[in-house]
Amino acid sequence: MTDCANLTLPPDISHTSADIDIRAAEQTWIRIPRKTDAAAIHRLISECPPLDLNSVYTYLLLCEHFPRTCIVAGRGGTLDGFISAYLPPQRPGTLFVWQVAVHERARGKGLARRLLSELLQRPGLDAVQYIETTVGPENAASRGVFTGLARQLDAHVHEEPCFQPELFGAESHEDEPLLRIGPFGAA
Repeated sequence: MTDCANLTLPPDISHTSADIDIRAAEQTWIRIPRKTDAAAIHRLISECPPLDLNSVYTYLLLCEHFPRTCIVAGRGGTLDGFISAYLPPQRPGTLFVWQVAVHERARGKGLARRLLSELLQRPGLDAVQYIETTVGPENAASRGVFTGLARQLDAHVHEEPCFQPELFGAESHEDEPLLRIGPFGAA
């Protein structure tokens, strides 16, 4: 993983401090989320419809309790991507991906799939053989990310009903079928 503070430039090129600042701002960094990221994650999600926006407190909990299965990415001081995921206790070997958010300014560059791949390479997640997520039938972008990841992992995608609209009560919500990718080996 690359952290913004550890960016280096090739030694054979001479740069002014302004050049270094510009190059560092252009570099994408990826890291484990921190509690201090929660408000920025909340803002990112709010700028990525149709994702469900949860409270800042939810994102604080994800950063505090699940940093090993969540990931953030950005450029300079701007957050461009976030994935929240967890290991369901009753399904060993499965990583459940809850939310994938990539800001519009960072789309079309493979960031979501890169973040998912980085997650699968983390220590402690080497036993993961399946990824599960729920994706609405109309969300072509997310479906594309997960089918692309399945191809990359040489794994199958199985879809089955999971959360039907009536389960959301009075809240209007589309169907959320479960996508299960796997089995696969280490990414």
